Amino acid sequence: MADPSFDVVSKIDRQEVDNALNQAAKELANRFDFRGTGTRIQWSGEEAITLESETEERCKAAIDVFKEKLIKRGISLKAFDVGEPASSGRVYKVTGKLVQGIAQDVAKKISKKIRDEGPKGVQAQIQGDQLRVSGKKKDDLQTVIQLLKSSDFDVALQFENYR
Repeated sequence: MADPSFDVVSKIDRQEVDNALNQAAKELANRFDFRGTGTRIQWSGEEAITLESETEERCKAAIDVFKEKLIKRGISLKAFDVGEPASSGRVYKVTGKLVQGIAQDVAKKISKKIRDEGPKGVQAQIQGDQLRVSGKKKDDLQTVIQLLKSSDFDVALQFENYR
């Protein structure tokens, strides 16, 4: 039988993000403090979201509303990279990107952390934009999961295919 293993990935459920965006758009349309400010939130391509408003403060407040909806839908804010509002004529625009996948340098940091602080006999292999962690005992893998959850790598980590 093969050694127990699991994958460390950084994925987001686009449908959940879409639901959060629709909820935020509905709230922006109905809330009293956003009336008459022309505040809009919409998709900008596959992995980006654009917010527009007539004032910078309303734009920042709209970002907060969207982040609140993401949290309620179970999506980590580490997966949403948003810039600062920029003036574009009469409106302020801000674009946020959805970040997926583990970058090579972050994967190396995670692998090094597992090697240095994890239990003996646990290996981490970088496979594209994810990491495969394997070991002799399932208990060791549970320890590695707890170690990674307690660490901050600036990416939203999920653990899949635990076998």
